[in-house]
Amino acid sequence: MEPDAPATGAIGVETIGMTKRFGAFTALDDVSMKIEPGGFHALLGENGAGKSTLVKCVMGFYAPTSGSVLVDGREAEITNPKGAQARGLGMVYQHFTLVPSLTGAENLVISRADAPAILHWSSERAALADFMGRMPFKLNLDRPVAELAAGEKQKLEIVKQLYLKARFLILDEPTSVLTPAEAEEVLGLLRAMTDRGDLSVLMISHKFREVETFARSLSVLRRGKLVGGGAVGVLSRDDMAAMMIGERTTRTIAARLGEPDPEREILRVEKVTATDVSGLRHIAIDDLRVRAREIVGIAGVSGNGQKELADVLGGQIRATGGRVVVAGTPYTGKRVESRSRRVRFIPEEPLRNACAPRMSVAENLAFRAFDRRGDDPQKPPTLWLDKGAMSRRAKDLIARFKVKTASSEAPIATLSGGNVQRAVLARELTDPVDLLIVVNPCFGLDFAAVSEIRNRIVAARNGGAAVLLISEDLDEILELSDRIVVMSEGRLVYETLAAEAEVGAIGQHMAGHH
Repeated sequence: MEPDAPATGAIGVETIGMTKRFGAFTALDDVSMKIEPGGFHALLGENGAGKSTLVKCVMGFYAPTSGSVLVDGREAEITNPKGAQARGLGMVYQHFTLVPSLTGAENLVISRADAPAILHWSSERAALADFMGRMPFKLNLDRPVAELAAGEKQKLEIVKQLYLKARFLILDEPTSVLTPAEAEEVLGLLRAMTDRGDLSVLMISHKFREVETFARSLSVLRRGKLVGGGAVGVLSRDDMAAMMIGERTTRTIAARLGEPDPEREILRVEKVTATDVSGLRHIAIDDLRVRAREIVGIAGVSGNGQKELADVLGGQIRATGGRVVVAGTPYTGKRVESRSRRVRFIPEEPLRNACAPRMSVAENLAFRAFDRRGDDPQKPPTLWLDKGAMSRRAKDLIARFKVKTASSEAPIATLSGGNVQRAVLARELTDPVDLLIVVNPCFGLDFAAVSEIRNRIVAARNGGAAVLLISEDLDEILELSDRIVVMSEGRLVYETLAAEAEVGAIGQHMAGHH
């Protein structure tokens, strides 16, 4: 049965003097913020600004060092997430919390505090059907969660909180795995619920467009402090960015210089087929080409074959048919091939996929060059490590790429996400590059890091490199690309010049309407 709620309607939440210290580090410093009943409030800030700490204090994951939470004007001592749920507070996390082996329906029912020991599925299914009939998007609740694409999982997470009668909902980067149409659908639903007074929303987001479209008010955190906020529409994007980064500077993407070179085709993917290690995902790429001084952006919702394409190009899985050609010669992603043909690859989640986390920053920066004897690729590799040269090179790259680290000898796992990405870019972009393959380079990074990393990618393109950018952030694709290709269900289904791109058409093809 659908759970009963003791009360209905949106509730307001207020933090008063919220402070949280971890040892000597102050993650949250005297933050007082109010979300009115029926409000749609956005929370902005760079990584490490205190956003997650604040909402975890509200939800009972952390006990604040000092300060309090008011729910509908009354002080509420929330000591765990169950206590938050009992008061009508729910949260949709950036990382999924569903049980992969269970179906959507089973996940919903077991999430209820009053779930019975013995389930009467006929009545449960009737209640679920009635509930889903009020949702604006369709979900197959009979499929195991493990089989769902990331976008479907995200929608199921939101549905779960609404099913649990959440009256105040916290969203942590809710649309990172949704198409533009799905994002508009989901946030539009939630905004309509706030307009009706059924729900209050606090949304953590890095996307100014989402904030401007759906939120009514916003707050900005910087280094644990509340530094500003106000009504949406009164504050410009420059104002929001300046509050986030602490200075009023214009951070724009470096201009693309020169046209793509039609005579220099660097990458060609011909009739390539492949299957991922699980055997569940298949790709069939008929024809993909990238020229020198060109960024080709691959747009698509997570789980539509982008990872498998990247894994083929990076040599992580073998193609079952077709061929990849780089600079006129077949290419399989081996280290010797990537070095001789100047191919560089920056995968998603670089700490996991492009680094040895426990090794030092200096050692990670040396992966490309530790066995080189000078700059001549024809010379045989060295037989020993030159630790002094590795250290000097690391310090030079750390300074040039502004990698913030306690020391070049610190384990790279101790760096923030943005600084790990800077370190990987430093390693991959120092030598001349003919082909750069980049996958979701800015996922989860803060505003300043995003701007800097995108500038580095454009600079490589301007220097003559061919760039294949695989990203689930459509804004990033639109901003950086010369040409855009949409990937859906393992195939390339749509292509347009970026200058002529229509977001609606791209979104339709991303959503499978082709």
